[in-house]
Amino acid sequence: MACRGWMWLLLLGRQNTLAKGWRSRRGGPSLCWKRCCHWSSGKSLDPEVRAFLEENTEVTNSGHLTPEIRLRLLTPRCRFWREKPDLWPYGDPFWAIYWPGGQALSRYILDNPRVVKGRSVLDLGSGCGATAIAAVMSGASQVLANDIDPIAGMAMILNCELNHLNPFPITIKNIINSEAGNWDLIVLGDMFYDEQLADGLHHWLQKCIRIHQTEVLIGDPGRHQFLSHSIRSQLHKVIEYSLPESTRQENYGLTSSIVWSYQPSNSLD
Repeated sequence: MACRGWMWLLLLGRQNTLAKGWRSRRGGPSLCWKRCCHWSSGKSLDPEVRAFLEENTEVTNSGHLTPEIRLRLLTPRCRFWREKPDLWPYGDPFWAIYWPGGQALSRYILDNPRVVKGRSVLDLGSGCGATAIAAVMSGASQVLANDIDPIAGMAMILNCELNHLNPFPITIKNIINSEAGNWDLIVLGDMFYDEQLADGLHHWLQKCIRIHQTEVLIGDPGRHQFLSHSIRSQLHKVIEYSLPESTRQENYGLTSSIVWSYQPSNSLD
């Protein structure tokens, strides 16, 4: 792989830094729709941050599974594709990569709008916000995007603007291990990159399902940490997508990404 700088470090596994963030930032006592929204349609972006993001990302709708959605991403034409990471003034820009699990979830929702139509949807670890955007486009009644990086929240608002959507509510709290929220559907992509984080997700998602009968869809291209985790035995394969060539090159040659339905037993581990 020819890329250097941020792309090189992100794809080599700098996800460990983000995993520690998910594990250490505790959510509040409950997941309340109105109180946890740090960003919304009425929230203005810091002009300096907006200018930086617009200057150092590229608007694109190619090279991924959802050409219907325009996104600001790091691409080979961006300065920080190869630039020294220390020069980036904010946290690691995981949100600026359209990861393959998120691509599969977004594609599935766009092709099957009945999955979200008229339902409340939580997009956990939303990143660039593509799956939340797909849910809005497909008729979800309520959408909340969640990511612990405040810059991701700002980027999501920019991506909503690109797609002519009013920004959906966004929370930058770590809500894993908080009180189970009453969602019709939780979607999460590319979150199983760390064993301890995977354990926390496994337990919290089980609780959401047990208490509220929440449906859970997971997107993942088949990373070792995901396939080797005990959660794997409680997944039902929904659909598999062949990844575009550019996404394959950026992800060590992974050729496909799968949407899984999470169907745990009634007991909690």
